[in-house]
Amino acid sequence: MKCLSVSQPFADLIISGKKIIELRTWNTKFRGEFLVHAPIKIRRDVCKRLKIDESNLQKGVIIGKVEIYDVKYYHSLKEIRNDSDKHFADKSYFHHRYGFLLRNPQSLRIPIPYKGSLGFFDAKIQSGPSRKDIKSDLFEEEYRYQWVGKH
Repeated sequence: MKCLSVSQPFADLIISGKKIIELRTWNTKFRGEFLVHAPIKIRRDVCKRLKIDESNLQKGVIIGKVEIYDVKYYHSLKEIRNDSDKHFADKSYFHHRYGFLLRNPQSLRIPIPYKGSLGFFDAKIQSGPSRKDIKSDLFEEEYRYQWVGKH
């Protein structure tokens, strides 16, 4: 599944549904669900400005998923400022001209440790044991029990 690294506290704001526009300097044709990765780096200046306790932020993990349904191109700084309640960026981000429009955020119950990357990247997440593996383990356990019981 596609994944995007977003610095904290922005990653948490996306997953909580408060941040519905992610500003970027680059455009994308990708549409659909993607995982949100919170890298190790925390934007302390943003935490201070938004009065967010950085000790509660998760880092180095995938924290949830969200859907990108469109991209907005900003023609002027005024347009970016008008959407400030949707992207929470300050003037240091005003050179970002593309706003990824986001909806349907969902958090993971258990964050997945993962190393991020630049841009959208494919996250290869291992799932738990398959049904076949479980049956195999149960069969081997039963076999061991019978063998031990007879000797």
